[in-house]
Amino acid sequence: MDLSFNAEERAFQDEVRGFIAKNLTEEMKRATALTPSVFSDPDIGMAWQRALHRRGWGAPGWPVEYGGPVWTPAQRWIFETESARAGVPNVNVMGVKMVGPVIIGFGSPEQKNFYLPRILSGEDYWCQGYSEPGSGSDLSSLKTRAVRDGDDYIINGTKIWTTHAHHANRMFALVRTSDGPRQQDGISFILIDMKTPGITTRPILTIGGDHEVNQVFFDDVRVPVANRVGDEGKGWTYGKYLLEFERGSGIASAKLREGLKAIAELAESDLTGRAIDSPDIAARISEVEIDIDALEMTELRVLSALQTGQNPGAVSSILKLRNSEIRQAVTRLGVDVIGHDALAVEPMRPLYKLNHEPAVPEEMLTVVPEYLNGRAYTIFGGTSEIQRDIIAKMMLGI
Repeated sequence: MDLSFNAEERAFQDEVRGFIAKNLTEEMKRATALTPSVFSDPDIGMAWQRALHRRGWGAPGWPVEYGGPVWTPAQRWIFETESARAGVPNVNVMGVKMVGPVIIGFGSPEQKNFYLPRILSGEDYWCQGYSEPGSGSDLSSLKTRAVRDGDDYIINGTKIWTTHAHHANRMFALVRTSDGPRQQDGISFILIDMKTPGITTRPILTIGGDHEVNQVFFDDVRVPVANRVGDEGKGWTYGKYLLEFERGSGIASAKLREGLKAIAELAESDLTGRAIDSPDIAARISEVEIDIDALEMTELRVLSALQTGQNPGAVSSILKLRNSEIRQAVTRLGVDVIGHDALAVEPMRPLYKLNHEPAVPEEMLTVVPEYLNGRAYTIFGGTSEIQRDIIAKMMLGI
């Protein structure tokens, strides 16, 4: 595969670099570097989303008629790579990369006209209502129920591991509207205003010390039927479509490469006593780098398919599986590189708002929180076991 850029692509690369230099503040960059999660806090991430929106770059991958930029696959790759290299914040992934494509693909004209501009501008901040206690990997067994009452649904139940529900003003959720011969039957895809009476959000603190996820309770929550996306009972189809975009619509290799680069620089520094001199550390860095190269090639193939209007398909499970495993490999490597300094604990969050001297140098501050936060990589968005099942059935015919 020829990855050399032509003159037009090099000019676009310069344009992206110029945009980042003009709009990425030192505050945003430092906050992103000191965020252990793959999700940026809204005050950082949405500021970047608004800057992208002003430039017309707020939704790479969206059709042009809905506000997506007119980019070739090479330009999309350049944008993602330069963004990772510069350390830009993550935008609201739930909006741009997840519910947005579902609304574009299955939403009514009224839903498209109302929600899509608000996603682009950052006016709406979304969370995902999928998992429930007892319905995680077996998502089709979900029990949160929506009962039709005139022009409304009345929703009762609970969702768990709901990332940034404490920040979000909107949720897209899978709810059961009827019962059928299969568990997947009777599930509908609903858009919910998080300020609706009857919604309670309770925090869950993770082992890394972060308040990232929550449990959300619905007690007689009244939601208009007009907020249902597509047909009643077809939510399982729309939910699977969304997961393909969650797992396969990004360029994870660029950020993985920057993460590995940061660990390699630590290993070469006096802060770690030149951990790179350990043959084991040096070999593992090389092994992870090779894995990132392989992932990058697969991402480029998927990116080309997306650019022609195709959804990622089952190959998105390969991307999700390998991205998760490589992320964990990078974070494990980081903990081994810093050695005894991994015993230091900094409980305050967010780390970029620390007002005291941390126990370890700032370059090491996120290593352990990222490692602990990263234990969930092989669980959220579909466990690795589920991804292997999908690959076996859809790609290998087993």
